[in-house]
Amino acid sequence: MIKLLVRWFLLAAALLLVANLDVGVSVGSFRSALLAALVLGLLNAFVRPILLLLTLPVTLVTLGLFLFVINALMFYGAAWLLDDLTVASFGSALLASLIYSVCGMVIDAALSRLFSEA
Repeated sequence: MIKLLVRWFLLAAALLLVANLDVGVSVGSFRSALLAALVLGLLNAFVRPILLLLTLPVTLVTLGLFLFVINALMFYGAAWLLDDLTVASFGSALLASLIYSVCGMVIDAALSRLFSEA
């Protein structure tokens, strides 16, 4: 449970980092980033698998590159649902989702080493 909370806080911090990199994404406050990280997580857990299944032929034809578009759509969806998260354009959502995904991978790797059952 602690690992989940730490991951949530770190992903919110990563979202603030993305907003401060001036890629066309803005977040109102850390509280807004916490809510946005939660909404992004829920969208990735429930909506993304459906989109992956529906767009499987396109994803196969593009050799997986269409997954970047799906990630950007998840970012756009979170911005549509939340008032304090704004995304300037689709290109901004694409770049922000790419940076956010890399931050998420680094966070997951660090947490797996920190919370390893050794």
